[in-house]
Amino acid sequence: MTNAGSTHPIKGHGWYDDMPWLARYPQGQPAQLTAEHATGLGMWQSAVRRAPDRVLVRYFDGALTVREMDRQSDALACALQQRGFRPGDRLGIFLQNVPQWVIALLAAWKAGGVAVAINPMNRERELTYLLRDSGASVLVCHEDLFAVARDVIPATAVHTVITTSALDYQTRDDQRVFGAVYRQRFQGTEDLLELVQHYLGRGPIPSPVAPGDVAVLTYTSGTTGEPKGAMNTHRNVCFTAQVYRDWIGITGGDVILGAAPLFHITGLIGHVGLALLLPAPLILGYRFHPLVLRDAVVEHRPTFVIAAITAFVALANSGVAKADLASLTKTFSGGAAIAPATRERILAQLGLDVHQAYGLTETTSPSHLQPWGVPAPVDDVSGALSVGIPVFNTVVRIVGEDGALVPPGQLGELEIEGPQVVPGYWNKPAATAESLPGGRLRTGDVGFMNPEGWFFLVDRKKDMINAAGYKVWPREVEDVLYEHPAVREAAVIGVPDAYRGETVKAFVSLWPGHDVTPEELIAHCRATMAAYKYPRTVEVLADLPKTTSGKILRRELRVRGEAAAG
Repeated sequence: MTNAGSTHPIKGHGWYDDMPWLARYPQGQPAQLTAEHATGLGMWQSAVRRAPDRVLVRYFDGALTVREMDRQSDALACALQQRGFRPGDRLGIFLQNVPQWVIALLAAWKAGGVAVAINPMNRERELTYLLRDSGASVLVCHEDLFAVARDVIPATAVHTVITTSALDYQTRDDQRVFGAVYRQRFQGTEDLLELVQHYLGRGPIPSPVAPGDVAVLTYTSGTTGEPKGAMNTHRNVCFTAQVYRDWIGITGGDVILGAAPLFHITGLIGHVGLALLLPAPLILGYRFHPLVLRDAVVEHRPTFVIAAITAFVALANSGVAKADLASLTKTFSGGAAIAPATRERILAQLGLDVHQAYGLTETTSPSHLQPWGVPAPVDDVSGALSVGIPVFNTVVRIVGEDGALVPPGQLGELEIEGPQVVPGYWNKPAATAESLPGGRLRTGDVGFMNPEGWFFLVDRKKDMINAAGYKVWPREVEDVLYEHPAVREAAVIGVPDAYRGETVKAFVSLWPGHDVTPEELIAHCRATMAAYKYPRTVEVLADLPKTTSGKILRRELRVRGEAAAG
């Protein structure tokens, strides 16, 4: 079925008027969807009415039903209001993947406020910036993270600190993840579970939220400057949660594996948002540990997961068997591009047919998804695997340096417009005007669209290497490295070079049981790449540095590479 004739509100305004990706939509799938819910709170209230006794969260041997989650978030919202939390106030969530994350999110919404998602790996400097920038007045954090927050609080607007133990809501105390966790109490803080128990049965003062109100502030990684708080609205959250549901065909009978960190936009929408919408059970495991994750799959039989490709690689690297993961019939990867060779290895070793997803913090998770069950093509020239096609109600164009539309097949920057795009950055009008002119997101990602409407990413604009005047995109070199059977992870950077200005350097880690020399990897690349592209040096590391969401930290590798270059 070809949907290219479907109406679209932005068609004819300088985009690809024929929108060839619509012809890739499966038979019967519309080009447009109408969001069923206007706010995250309304979405949740619908779930409470429809399935109050369904399990919403499983946490090791613990479980919370929809009804229990509703009562406990009511109680916490009431406690927040009693402590001066008002509509529009911000609540920082400084937690790992625990049930309290969901309780705190719903409580913030019920009190009319905004959740601020904070990376639990942040240290004092990052936490200070996020709390000051967001103006958060309440912080919910793990007991063992209070050591990070304690000295930060006086320099912020935070007046209430609620601590919680990762050991709550379960009794198994798996030492693989809880080995260093013990219960602590601190003067001047309150315990989340005690607050919930004290206010249980009481409801908060109704504080309605509107579709355009900010639901969550999610901060960009700040790789090119200070982090910016993307204002993910209730409208954004409801739309993208429904995109996952309708695009993939997920139902309340499915079970969601929470493999991505909840503070990250993928975990926020692809785990929490989807679970609240359906409702469906969400399996949480505190922090990522491949064998703990494997055991959770065996015990709870989840069917859907979206995670960074590094999580799947970690599973494969840990000797997990295909049979252990057999329940995962709907698998997606987002957060970083997938090399075709890696995808094939995951399929062969784990039996997981990993589909591609692409999106940003500013698109509230997916702007592109691979149609379920439809193979994603590999570009013949670059060797890149397609990241999919634009999802419902979304239009994308590739633009050149002058901002003009470029034809299919030509490189340019991706620009995105749709209901998932945030209205701006928190208290940063200049950054909003630069990155979101007229409501269109300038992604900073370089790629192209083929004539059939499939989109391919090449790299970030800032990561391009200029070697003696020739453009080298790291992604292309990395994909060639991944074709070597010994290479588990690869990252390519430009390093200073007296003759060429910049030259290509690669960092790799290897699969267990494999051995290869840098010289062999250089020769492998040289055999298939133009002379200016192949890496002149290769450094083998045990593991490449990564964010908690699984993205390889090229900036850390640049520091290492520049130091080695002298």
